[in-house]
Amino acid sequence: MPTYKTSDFRKGLKVQIDGDPYLMIEMNFVKPGKGNALYKCKLRNLLRGTVIDRTYKGGDELEAADVLEITAQFLYRQGDTFVFMADDTYEQYELSAEQVDENWKYLKEGMKCQIVLFNGNPITLTPPSHVELLVTQCEPGAKGDTATNVTKPATVETGAEFTVPGFIKEGNVIKIDTRTGNYVERVSN
Repeated sequence: MPTYKTSDFRKGLKVQIDGDPYLMIEMNFVKPGKGNALYKCKLRNLLRGTVIDRTYKGGDELEAADVLEITAQFLYRQGDTFVFMADDTYEQYELSAEQVDENWKYLKEGMKCQIVLFNGNPITLTPPSHVELLVTQCEPGAKGDTATNVTKPATVETGAEFTVPGFIKEGNVIKIDTRTGNYVERVSN
């Protein structure tokens, strides 16, 4: 199994600690007045989502996590199970509602997503950064209500609800930023 030396530490690195895969979400280099350099790291457990803080001395090593990121297409949802198919191998992967988490709001059939596999099993899902969704239900805007920042809730084709500007109507297609869950723009009428 390959290892990473402290000089290789950086944000986004996937490492293995005590048999679990972790994502390095923060790394700070500290050089005290005397003694070894220190690497203060924040790591997110890719299986449980918990975050830990660890400090490593210069010269320490961490094992590389046996993770693989693949592109997969969302096929369908069956109860609390979401089914995806890998683009290159056509192999199907099932993720639980816990693994998909809040990302269910953006999933449309045929959508391409990134899935992280650990030891051949799917553990996390990342949708595209922006998705276009059809508004299926929303209240009509009040006539003459053109003041800035007037918002209302709108339900989209996935069943999720987003806050949108007052001029959005049923049948509009809107663009949502999946990283923040915020409305970006109206795509079409």
